[in-house]
Amino acid sequence: MTSVTAVSTRVRELYRELHRTGCFVQPNPWDVGTARYLARAGFRALATTSAGFAWSQGRRDDAVTLDDALEHFAAMAASVEVPVNADFQGAFAVDPQGVATNVRRAAGTGVAGISVEDSTGNAAAPLHEFSLAVERVRAACEAVAGTGAVLTARSEGFIVGRPDLDETIRRLRAFADAGADCLYAPGIRERDQIVAVVRAVAPKPVNVLVGTSFTTVAALAELGVRRISVGGALARVAWGALMKAATEIAETGTFEALAAAPAYAEVERLFE
Repeated sequence: MTSVTAVSTRVRELYRELHRTGCFVQPNPWDVGTARYLARAGFRALATTSAGFAWSQGRRDDAVTLDDALEHFAAMAASVEVPVNADFQGAFAVDPQGVATNVRRAAGTGVAGISVEDSTGNAAAPLHEFSLAVERVRAACEAVAGTGAVLTARSEGFIVGRPDLDETIRRLRAFADAGADCLYAPGIRERDQIVAVVRAVAPKPVNVLVGTSFTTVAALAELGVRRISVGGALARVAWGALMKAATEIAETGTFEALAAAPAYAEVERLFE
């Protein structure tokens, strides 16, 4: 029987290889069923979505516990043969030592990569102070050293009300110098912003978040982007379809929206 450690090592090597050349999409499933579907659809890697998982549990994005997140990562990693990156938000800690402890636990779930961000959850001061943010990334990198797991460092300014490109680049460069394997600034979407970030941290790979139809895989690949994710967008698509159909039934007593659903047998075949 192949051990979990052996599987993790092989999958992590594959994940690292994906970051070396070209451009790949790692969509974001929120449960085992969606993970298995996306893997069967041919995607070479997946990433969890904190928002999508939280919504599936009837909670807000920031209301999942550390233990819940770790259990989710383990289930997702074990459900597919492709690499899974863990959306670990702020690592459920503020101080670097706490970040390191929790990242080490996340690496133990079998995921191929872990993302750690610099947001605080405090609207008045939405980003960790610069030096603390860097030390948190350094601690996370040290925690995964020797495991083969890819550590992605995220700077959240553009999605927490601080859309300062110069500050975002300053942080991403410092995160790269601290040892991060991949850099990520969710919310950047203008061509010049993306090019500036890619150039600033080169040769390290950059992840771009696509939550709307503002670009294409080919266009981002041409700009030098190495990795693309969609965050909670697929979960929002699913919730949108559910909300539309349920609202129609509740308000009009009709069932027209159900006609767009795939047949029962079609869905069943996905899990044969």
